[in-house]
Amino acid sequence: MQRTLVLILLLLPAIGSNPQAAESADLWPRWSVHDAQNPARIDHRGWAVILRAYVYTDEDGIHRFAYGEFSEDDQERLDRYLVQMSQIKISDYNRKVQRAYWINLYNALTVREVLRAYPVDSIRDISAGLLSFGPWDKELIEVEGHALTLNDIEHRILRPVWRDARLHYALNCASLGCPNLRIRVFTGNSTERMLDRAAREFVNHARGARVFDGKLQVSSLYLWYIDDFGGDDAGVIRHLRLYAYGELASSLRKLTTIDNHSYDWRLNSLSGTDNAKRVRGRVGS
Repeated sequence: MQRTLVLILLLLPAIGSNPQAAESADLWPRWSVHDAQNPARIDHRGWAVILRAYVYTDEDGIHRFAYGEFSEDDQERLDRYLVQMSQIKISDYNRKVQRAYWINLYNALTVREVLRAYPVDSIRDISAGLLSFGPWDKELIEVEGHALTLNDIEHRILRPVWRDARLHYALNCASLGCPNLRIRVFTGNSTERMLDRAAREFVNHARGARVFDGKLQVSSLYLWYIDDFGGDDAGVIRHLRLYAYGELASSLRKLTTIDNHSYDWRLNSLSGTDNAKRVRGRVGS
């Protein structure tokens, strides 16, 4: 018994660092079958104001969030936005609007959880219960009568319903290794364009993919969700080739295997030392 407990404790950091460990084959039928024709838009202005005020593009190309500068007024704004989202009957909207809604909701809930725990070094320091690493299994919001976690939104709604690998570039886990938190909100009309841009940006950044001495190192994201990216090394490389350009694109044409992977779980926070070199992300997404 004691040896079993020790083994579990040794494995926990690895499990906690792999979001796919929480994946389930279950779908939420309400959202997997509904594609209403309602063309109405959802008001994401509250979230848009927060993104414009607190997301910065640093010299390293990573979008950082100024958690330490977050005001009480904007905390109320964020809370109002999430209450507003919880009151929407999202299954009454068309599929494009639904997708944007779930992406924005996931990112806004993630930011709120970090703000509640801040200061922390990593989102994995936020506990959702005994032996948990991160807030992903904590019930954070109720939508259409369902209490939902971040894992529910990602693994039981977005991924199984839309089956689009680019979604990984839209969902932000508040970490330096994660694809950037976008500076603009997703909408039904903008999501396709924003997903393509986010994919190109991440793939061509060193934390997405890089080749050194003929060896390919990628983000652990591609290994955690390898089934979404083609199922094997060759599938991941085919995906990378779709978005790579320049020297990376040339190198990928010659490669067939992945040699290494990594992920930086440090918080994507903007520290006081970053102030002199940060550049406000006013343009782009």
